[in-house]
Amino acid sequence: MQDKPLVYVLSDSVGETAELVIKAGLSQFNNGEYQIQRVPYVEDKKTIDETLQLATEKEGIVGFTLVDPDLRSYLNKQAGEMNIEAIDIMGPMISAMKRSFSSDPRLEPGLVHQLDEDYFKRVEAIEFAVKYDDGRDPRGIARADIILIGVSRTSKTPLSQYLAHKRLKVANVPIVPEVDPPEELFNVNPDKCIGLRISPAKLYDIRKERLKALGLGDQATYANMERIQQELQYFDQAVEKIGCRVVDVSHKAVEETANTIMRMIK
Repeated sequence: MQDKPLVYVLSDSVGETAELVIKAGLSQFNNGEYQIQRVPYVEDKKTIDETLQLATEKEGIVGFTLVDPDLRSYLNKQAGEMNIEAIDIMGPMISAMKRSFSSDPRLEPGLVHQLDEDYFKRVEAIEFAVKYDDGRDPRGIARADIILIGVSRTSKTPLSQYLAHKRLKVANVPIVPEVDPPEELFNVNPDKCIGLRISPAKLYDIRKERLKALGLGDQATYANMERIQQELQYFDQAVEKIGCRVVDVSHKAVEETANTIMRMIK
C-alpha cells in the first residue's frame, strides 16, 4: 500500500457517515496523512465495479455504507474475490438491529442526513425567535415567516417558540400606544402578519395575576381597565393599517392558537 493511505468511500447517499467513520479509524494509524475519495449516490453494480478496479490499481481500500442488501452483498463478494480490503460500515449494524428489533429495516438511503437537516432547521428557527422576540430588532420582520402582533400578555413569546419548533421563523412585535409600530411592519406582505386579539376582561385578569406574581398591587396602570381599552383600541387601528388577519386568543391555549395560525398561513 502507498505511504499515504487511499480510501474509497462508497455510499447510496452523500457519504458523510462513511467518511466520518473512516477518518476516525485512520486517525489511529498516522498523523492524518491520508487520501479519501468519496463516491456518493451509488445505485448500480457498474459504479461498484469501477471503484473496486481503481482500488486495485492504486492499492487502496474501500469503506462503504449501502443500505441496499443486494448492492452490499455484491460489493462484499467482489471485493473478496479481488482481494480488496472492504469495510462494511452499515451492514453488521443493520443485521444486528434487525435481529434485536425483530423487524425489517426501512432500507432508505440518506435518512440520517434528512433528520439532521430537520434538526438544524428547528434550531435555527428557535434562535431566530429568541433574537427577534418582543420587537428587539425590527430587521427580523423582513426575514420572518410569521410576524405576531399584539399588546402585552397575548402569548406572543410562547407562541413564537411553539411555532419555531415547527421550523417557522417567527418575529413578534408589541403594540404600545406610546410607541409607533416599526415601519418594517407596513412594508412586508400582510399575509405574513397575524394580529393577536384578546378581550378586555380576559386581559385584565391575566395582567392582574401577573402583577400578583411579581408582588405588586393590582392598582398599577398595567392592569387598569381604562388603560387596557386604550391599548386594544390602538391595536385595532394598527392591524387595520397593516391589513393583517387576526386571531382571538382570549380563550385559546398556546397550542390551539398556533395550530390556527399554521392553518391560516398554509
